[in-house]
Amino acid sequence: MLKRTVGGELWCISQPEHAAAAGYLAAHWGNREFARPGRYAPFPDPERLRAETVLAVAEHDNGWWEWEADPQIDPSDGLPLDLTSLKQSDGLRRWDLGVSRFRRRHPYIALLISFHAYWLHAPRVEAGHTPAFLHPLFGIPAEWPPPKGRELEEAKRFVAEQHALQKLLRERIKDDPAWAAAVRPRHLNPHIRLLQLCDALSLHLCFGGDKERTLREIPRRCWNDRVSLRVLPKGKRRVAVDPYPFDQDPLPVTLRARILNPETRPAEDFQTWWQAHSRREIRFRLVR
Repeated sequence: MLKRTVGGELWCISQPEHAAAAGYLAAHWGNREFARPGRYAPFPDPERLRAETVLAVAEHDNGWWEWEADPQIDPSDGLPLDLTSLKQSDGLRRWDLGVSRFRRRHPYIALLISFHAYWLHAPRVEAGHTPAFLHPLFGIPAEWPPPKGRELEEAKRFVAEQHALQKLLRERIKDDPAWAAAVRPRHLNPHIRLLQLCDALSLHLCFGGDKERTLREIPRRCWNDRVSLRVLPKGKRRVAVDPYPFDQDPLPVTLRARILNPETRPAEDFQTWWQAHSRREIRFRLVR
């Protein structure tokens, strides 16, 4: 759950709702200046590769479905815990579940989601990682609270497990002649980064979209052609992106959220109270 107070309202947005918005952005990614997913290098079936990548972005938080249906409650406000308040172990279990759902039928999707989880944690526990895969919204590892003690060992174990899983998934994908090229760096790297970028842009909107940000190391025509995107608030939920990577201008983006008064306190029968609050649409426009 993402909880943010924006303009006097408390926005409660589930992880799957946020991910759906990220998938929408991925589906509209690409224009004369920016390559579409699947077309960062020659590939036998670029539209199929694009479809798998877009679905990976849209489902990158699917491991949170069960938690969101029956969430842990924050005793301070009686509402579901914010993502940042969860124990690390709870989050790692969500990634394990989310990746496993796609391993059999969509190994490329599982691989992309695994790399997304891996790069959220690896820079915190291992030195020497390339900045090209640091999450574009969360900054450099030195700015993150480092795990210690049991959490450090837990994170190291998770990173090692994801690394081993990625090796297995790569080998399985290579066994399919039509897909073998998909795990080469010129294809895989920009798709990993695109997932991170769409995740970051969706989170930016979930947080209100009212701050200026610079998102770095974003692939444009190919992996070796990377740029920084400036994200600028323009008022009335208009957000400018420069350079502009989408196929529509403006691009309407809709988030679905439960919107509450920040002073609201739930009734004792939380689920009945929670389900009685319908999700409302929050509409943004991304512009050049």
